Amino acid sequence: MMKTLFLHPPSFDGFDGGAGSRYQAKREIRSFWYPTWLAQPAALVPDSKLIDAPPARLKLTDVLPVAGGYELAVLHTSTPSFASDIRVAEALKDENPRLKIGMVGAKVAVEPEGSLEASSAIDFVAREEFDFTIKEIAEGRPLGAIDGLSFRGPNGVITHNPDRAVLEEMDRLPFVTEVYKRDLRVEDYFIGYLKHPYVSLYTGRGCRSKCTFCLWPQTVGGHRYRVRSVAHVVEEIRLAKGYFPHIKEFFFDDDTFTDDRPRAEAIARELGKLGVTWSCNAKANVPRATLEVMRDNGLRLLLVGYETGNQQILNNIKKGMRIDIARRFTKDCHELGITIHGTFILGLPGETKETIEETIRFAAEINPHTIQVSLAAPYPGTYLYRQAVENGWLDIGHAELIDERGVQIAPLHYPHLSHTEIFESLETFYKRFYFRRKKIASLVAEMASSPQMLRRRLREGVEFFQFLRSREMAS
Repeated sequence: MMKTLFLHPPSFDGFDGGAGSRYQAKREIRSFWYPTWLAQPAALVPDSKLIDAPPARLKLTDVLPVAGGYELAVLHTSTPSFASDIRVAEALKDENPRLKIGMVGAKVAVEPEGSLEASSAIDFVAREEFDFTIKEIAEGRPLGAIDGLSFRGPNGVITHNPDRAVLEEMDRLPFVTEVYKRDLRVEDYFIGYLKHPYVSLYTGRGCRSKCTFCLWPQTVGGHRYRVRSVAHVVEEIRLAKGYFPHIKEFFFDDDTFTDDRPRAEAIARELGKLGVTWSCNAKANVPRATLEVMRDNGLRLLLVGYETGNQQILNNIKKGMRIDIARRFTKDCHELGITIHGTFILGLPGETKETIEETIRFAAEINPHTIQVSLAAPYPGTYLYRQAVENGWLDIGHAELIDERGVQIAPLHYPHLSHTEIFESLETFYKRFYFRRKKIASLVAEMASSPQMLRRRLREGVEFFQFLRSREMAS
């Protein structure tokens, strides 16, 4: 077995590269997701090490001395961070010329040839689901015999092996919490709407929804929801509870945990027996009866992708959602005491000044506890990217999706709506949602209930206003 280093490379200060199926960017408020997609293969390779540089605040100078002790390095990359990650790979190769370096992630899965051509420091990229691809490389198997691999041979010729079959038996995957305990500091990971410290993991992969913008279902995970057994999930939570007794919340990062409602209810009932607090992603269509079961068994919060308040845009992006259903679902959550963090996207196909106004009014009406507003990001490999290129909505100068500081830009534009108008509407959205009397009063009440929450919200407030100031300078 090759001595293997798994690395989320040093990047922009505060850059959340671990947001696998979400957007890789520097956030309005400093936030870090767990590097679960790297931790999974790391759990398959004995004696490996995982370094997640951004949340640990490690620079390249901190990582380079480590490289000399390894034979294989696997770097997670993304479209926004690719240029920076290439520089890290080249520095690692200079430090240790014998080091075999590979990359994983949606970026290299959809552009394997171009990714390998970008630098001779990259020896291979693993496409599709890469867990067992990496395991076989670490075992020393010939590269030409490993499915799901694209690699550069000794003569410099790039070879693309056959695709790897989709993993069906999800219980074959070992627990990522073993790697979290071994290599990570859980206190480094925090999300504004989750209790701190928290732990997140996946109970399944793939998403049945066909959202045109969503990255990982279209590039790596697929559109079938393949799941771990209830017993397997519950055993990992039981183990994690023992490993991290101070954890205040568990988060299930499946694209839509509530897609399989009987299973979600079964997991909830088992979690209720463990007495843990938990949260998950959800579509805005979960029936009240299921919400009640989950709430009664420890569910605290749902992360809900509303995206927009305009029905035609929802149809355009194939969200498979109705505004009236989302209203009823949100009303049920409010009545049941389930907290909602709502996410919205500005600049999707069909967006106009009028639909932006409609979405802002919709968000204020349904009133999630907190929100995140993103700018539509056409990642390569998605339907939205192909649509944007075909229609001339994407300029080549905006293809990296972030600016020189790692902050998300507005890459799309339309004949009736410019980059600048979309970019500036994000700040308007945040201000009009949060600077309402009732919202301010609810946040003040929340801070008054807990000294810890007071300190946390004040810190986040400072970061948020710094974010707004930096946007004003950028514009």
